[in-house]
Amino acid sequence: MSEWCRDIIGDTHAPVAHNHSEGITGAQAVACSILLARQQATKHEIREFVEITFRYDLNFTLDEIRPTYAFDVSCQGSVPQAICAFLESESYEDAVRKAVSIGGDSDTIACIAGGIADAFYRGVPKAIEDAVFLRIDDRMESIIDEFFVRYPSAK
Repeated sequence: MSEWCRDIIGDTHAPVAHNHSEGITGAQAVACSILLARQQATKHEIREFVEITFRYDLNFTLDEIRPTYAFDVSCQGSVPQAICAFLESESYEDAVRKAVSIGGDSDTIACIAGGIADAFYRGVPKAIEDAVFLRIDDRMESIIDEFFVRYPSAK
């Protein structure tokens, strides 16, 4: 396991945004998935790490759950689904589309899947980035610019 994943699991930052033990587990599983993807882990390695470390059952396909999946704001009802959307994807856009396709809390699920896909596929495609920047206001654009100045390796 990556030393940084050990640090994430032992970290005390997740409770700032997630004040429930399952929320903390979900935040840590997503953070470790992104870190492993940035470190060029395979999808199999990411899946195995999440299943073993966080005890999330990822033994399903989106096609299997799509007919009955319902809105569920809990981490147990969104993080495994988001990770599976990423695992089944072939590109950044495919991950986001697959996440949205299951319905439910699709904006959250797409953000999680997209975050992992961004790391794994080495960025958001330029066409998508350009389309986003046409839709956001100047204030939001400056926040994004400031983020990448402060964290250049995130780009």
